[in-house]
Amino acid sequence: MAFTLFGIPVSRGIAIGRAVVLSSRSHDIDHYFIDAGQEQQELQRLLRARDAVLEELQTLRTQMPKDTPAEVAAILDVHIMMLHDSMLTDGIQHWIEERHYNAEWALDTQLKTLTRQFEKMEDEYLRERRADLEQIANLLQNALTGQKYGNQPACAALGASEAGTDPLIMVAHDISPADMLHFKQSVFTGFITDVGGKTSHSAIVARSLGIPALVGSRYASRLIRQDDWIVIDGDAGVVLVDPTPLLLEEYQFRQRQFSIESEKLNRLRHTPAITLDSQDIEILANIEQPQDAVKANEAAVAGIGLFRTEFLFMNRTGSQQQMPDEQEQYLAYKTALEAMPDKPVVIRTIDIGADKPLDYGENNHALNPALGLRAIRWSLSEPDIFLVQLRALLRAAVHGQLHILIPMLTHTWQIRQTLTLLERAREALNSEGIPYGNAKIGAMIEVPAAALILPTFLRYFDFLSVGTNDLIQYTLAIDRADESVAHLFDPLHPAVLRLLADTIAQSHAAGKAVSVCGEMAGDTTMTRLLLGLGLRSFSMHPSQILAVKKEILHSDTQQLAPLAQKVLQAEDTEQLNDAMQALHNA
Repeated sequence: MAFTLFGIPVSRGIAIGRAVVLSSRSHDIDHYFIDAGQEQQELQRLLRARDAVLEELQTLRTQMPKDTPAEVAAILDVHIMMLHDSMLTDGIQHWIEERHYNAEWALDTQLKTLTRQFEKMEDEYLRERRADLEQIANLLQNALTGQKYGNQPACAALGASEAGTDPLIMVAHDISPADMLHFKQSVFTGFITDVGGKTSHSAIVARSLGIPALVGSRYASRLIRQDDWIVIDGDAGVVLVDPTPLLLEEYQFRQRQFSIESEKLNRLRHTPAITLDSQDIEILANIEQPQDAVKANEAAVAGIGLFRTEFLFMNRTGSQQQMPDEQEQYLAYKTALEAMPDKPVVIRTIDIGADKPLDYGENNHALNPALGLRAIRWSLSEPDIFLVQLRALLRAAVHGQLHILIPMLTHTWQIRQTLTLLERAREALNSEGIPYGNAKIGAMIEVPAAALILPTFLRYFDFLSVGTNDLIQYTLAIDRADESVAHLFDPLHPAVLRLLADTIAQSHAAGKAVSVCGEMAGDTTMTRLLLGLGLRSFSMHPSQILAVKKEILHSDTQQLAPLAQKVLQAEDTEQLNDAMQALHNA
């Protein structure tokens, strides 16, 4: 029976093949109380299971092929780090010792407790790390019951013996990093998962491999049957199950066209991003980990436009001593800077707060974490932790062109306090005789209040970076994490465009650099509009670079400028659509 499923497209392209449906990894958990005196015996069972999983992960990590994307290795590192994290193991120990739960029950209970915390997080990237936590719990449950890691046997067997002549598409509730490694070496040409979002680990790996993929389809693994013919449309976020011969032929044609287009795009890798009217455009990469800078440099980017340092602070618990110390942070920033010689590297200070998984100090439970103690607000409330990061950044500055980016500033006093702490960090390094370098200091414009007092920001900072994801959220009063209002999240809303256009114009008038690092920068449907508004610096995920560069190479900013003004002046949907169409046709 033919039907259509919808999900979140995370990697472009068309995949056509027969479905290989992997069974769910859910477990029938044994629930029973242990006798008094058996606590240590049960803890030993848990520790043996943890050690077995660690051994498997570390073996997999060391035996990865050389061409494995850095994202896969990084995700495995996250899983290894989680297994060492007391946030997980201490909680399980509590349920065993205090409630006398058996190990499987204690693990399941702690997973549910931590999952609730992750679900409350505002930051989409960190919220998606819940999937990593669930993967770890599955691995431990497997080890407790004597099963192997993930679906390795299934993937290996299918890849080796059941491929035949037909291409295969993996369909699963979720896909682990280990499965992805086997997936890369097998015959699978695409994948579909029930869960996940744009920043889930499956999505990250899919983009790095260039594999057509759809996540968050909810019921695909239950509705699609083994061996069904399916089509993944990675552009539209659609899965066609048992398509008609006519539809299949149409998608086969589109698949060939996409392959030709990809080959053409690859030829642009080392082509300078210059418009038809000779405007040099700066294309930068967004990264989450220092090792990502190596891959970004291979993509011939002009530098790093956003290094999110939250990754270094994830899965830390307890006290300040459990945070990444100055040396650990220094080495991470140094790695990124050395990977981009003679190119700017923008490193954002930690954007984390009451809604993030940091159990430092007193518990904070914000009713609305999007408006709570996050980003610079949190950093200024924890000056000792902030100073450690600033010292590490300044020390790393001797290894390259460091730009320090401060998130979510809204008040002048916040600006002054930040700059005062930065100067204090310099003075301390001076007094200790520790070498440090110069760095440009910038601010993120992601709150309407900041955009409306932009002259103040331009007096204090060397450059600005517009975080369009949060700017849209705060301008339109929409919680990005709430699916019920997701349809109201509109980057083309007149208020959003006016704030963005004014920020770009005022920055240029003041002679200050300005970039966009949100999702809009990597969206090819927005490229010409941003060029027309005067933007000359785009920062995005490396997988989006070539498609955006193609748009830039075919654009004339002098023609686009008046057309972009018509978009700003549009009063209704019809006028907006007409104005955007004129931009795309220019």
